[in-house]
Amino acid sequence: MRPGYIDDKEAVQRRLRKVEGQVRGIGRMVEEDRYCIDILEQVSAVTKALQAVALSLLDDHLAHCISDAVRRGGDDATEKLNEASAAIGRLVRS
Repeated sequence: MRPGYIDDKEAVQRRLRKVEGQVRGIGRMVEEDRYCIDILEQVSAVTKALQAVALSLLDDHLAHCISDAVRRGGDDATEKLNEASAAIGRLVRS
């Protein structure tokens, strides 16, 4: 089965590279003994960026993997729905 994000793979990778750069920037800020609040603001920005990636992946998963499993029915549909529910729970708690 193809992942639901396959059509947006390049965009997802681009967003993750941007987040990676932001994290390296935070490391440099710590190395340079920058002001704590400035670092915390960047941590918040990275967190929001990762949440945006997660929500995009979740949306693709629901639109493709879950809907396909529900159409097929059976145990696979129940398993996919349970996986999605658990993933949403982890996102909400983070």
